[in-house]
Formats: sequence, C-alpha cells, structure tokens
Amino acid sequence: MPVSIDKAVIARLKTHGEIFEILVDPYLARDFKEGKELPVEEILATPYIFKDAHKGDKASEHEMEKIFGTNDPYEIAKIILRKGEVQLTAEQRKQMLEDKKKQIAMIIHRNAVDPRSGYPHPPDRILKAMEEVGVRVDIFKDAQAQVPEIIKALRRVLPLKIETKVIAVKIPSEYSGKAYGEVRTFGNIKREEWASDGSWMFLIEIPGGIEEEFYEKLNALTKGTVVTKLIERKGL
Repeated sequence: MPVSIDKAVIARLKTHGEIFEILVDPYLARDFKEGKELPVEEILATPYIFKDAHKGDKASEHEMEKIFGTNDPYEIAKIILRKGEVQLTAEQRKQMLEDKKKQIAMIIHRNAVDPRSGYPHPPDRILKAMEEVGVRVDIFKDAQAQVPEIIKALRRVLPLKIETKVIAVKIPSEYSGKAYGEVRTFGNIKREEWASDGSWMFLIEIPGGIEEEFYEKLNALTKGTVVTKLIERKGL
C-alpha cells in the first residue's frame, strides 16, 4: 500500500555542505534503519530527492551524481535513510520509544532469570527498573543489539542472569506430528530420535525465561502426556 504524503515525515541527510531530503513512512523508515530488509520504494511517499521537501524543491541530477555517484533516487534514498535523520513528530517519537522499551523488556524477560529464584522477572518489573536506572534506548537501533548494555545497567537494581536450559522431551506418537513445528519455535533442537513406537524424543536448548511457557505449550499439545526433564542450565 503506497505511503500517504499526508502521513509521511522527512528523512534528512546533511553531507558535503548540502541538504538532501525524502518523504518517508516513519515506521517503515525506523524498521529500515534497524536493519530490516525492506524495498525502499515501499518506504517512500514519492520517488524524489529534495533540497527542501516542504517547498517541493528537487535536487538536481548533476548535484546528486557529483555527491552520491548516482542519480538513481532509490539508491540515494537508501543512503539518506542509513546515514540521515528521520524527523519524527513528538507523538511518533514517544510511541516508538515506548514500543522499543517494551520490546527490550520482553527480550530480557525471555532470556534472563532472577538467579535467586530461577524464574524470569515480569516485563513490568523490568520496565520499572529501566526507568529507575535511566537507561537510554535508541528507537532506531535493533532491540536485541541494545540488550547487553541495558542488562549491565539493570544489574545495579535488579538481579539478572542470562540463562539457557537444555531439556529432554518425549512426545507420544499420536501428538508428535502436531508438536513438531510448534516445538521448534522455542529453541534449538540439539539431538532427536524416533522410538520404535513412533514417540519423538529430543534435547532442546531454550532461553531460560520461557521454561514455564514451554512446558505449558507441550502439555496443551499432548493433553498432559509429555515427559520432560531439565538436563542442564547454562548461565552468564
């Protein structure tokens, strides 16, 4: 669906003493800057490079060729998105920041546990701790990439241990087909085999914070007939 010009914002790059602007969807531009693979034509509201987007003044092909080595608007738009700044409204920035914080809190919830109890901290508790220590969150940076530094800061007020768990699982034959695809979304299957009765047996390594969620899913898939055993805990 084309980006509406009415809802587009300006992405601006200052380089070689000049300014170049494009009109973009703010959320798709954010995703692109995070490193997601998106066709640039889906991000742009219009396929033009401007000197001043508000006035509609377009950059000359000669100028673009001189500075960027091309006058292809889509290639230049990629450069502006990667290196430039997206001019968000205050409301857009606030919403994106809240979304990014929640995304980071959920990653920490799934991958870290309280070493005193072995259970994950609730996302709300992690969010409150983030506010308490004043962590800086970059709305244009991938959430996963920000987690290590944020965990370091959180450890001043919140006990956290990055942990993975290796679990042995046996699923009866009548449920193995249905469970096969679901199980793989939880982690990395390290070893598997099929018993003579058709049961599926495997070792899986999962993030420490989702152990209970994993058991609940297995029980739901197998009507409580699954057999599990925690084999190993690995932590940092």
